[in-house]
Amino acid sequence: MSGTKIARKIRNYISELEATKRGKLTLHSSESFQHVLKRGRATVHFDVAFDRQTSRSTSGLIVWNEEGEILASQAVHHSNIEDPFTAKAYAGLQAIKLGISLRINKIEVMGDSKTIIKKCQSSIIDRSVIGAIIRDIQNRKISYQEIEFSFIPKARNIYAHILPREGSPRNGPSRTGEIQAETTRLKK
Repeated sequence: MSGTKIARKIRNYISELEATKRGKLTLHSSESFQHVLKRGRATVHFDVAFDRQTSRSTSGLIVWNEEGEILASQAVHHSNIEDPFTAKAYAGLQAIKLGISLRINKIEVMGDSKTIIKKCQSSIIDRSVIGAIIRDIQNRKISYQEIEFSFIPKARNIYAHILPREGSPRNGPSRTGEIQAETTRLKK
């Protein structure tokens, strides 16, 4: 990956972090977005940061094309969340919604919660606490020609893991200065 591409990704990440501070959600798309629409295949990684004290969570979503380029990233804040399990279910739902908004035809949704992934794969009606969220996910599957849910270990879900933690309102000031310094260094 060239220094220019890395710098572009870092700039997108910085603006995403700044937008989460303002409470405004943004979506960054790369020039290869039209290419994905033609081929129609993308992967969405999701993860979540959960704050039990405030009952809030932040979902982090990263969309990749088949070549491994980041097409879009998004951080979504949720309130009145009971537990981390519910937060993960909402993150999965946000991944599905993001794919629909990007008009992706074929999608692989990857997360590090085996339980959520299994429930999304199943066609059986879920009667658990998160049943309504899972039903919403299952109802939105028809928006895709192909949809696959896959487990990814947390160690390999690093980008989606970092985004909600850095963008969490409770986290306070982000490391924007450090990231900007790295962007400047890469440009040279």
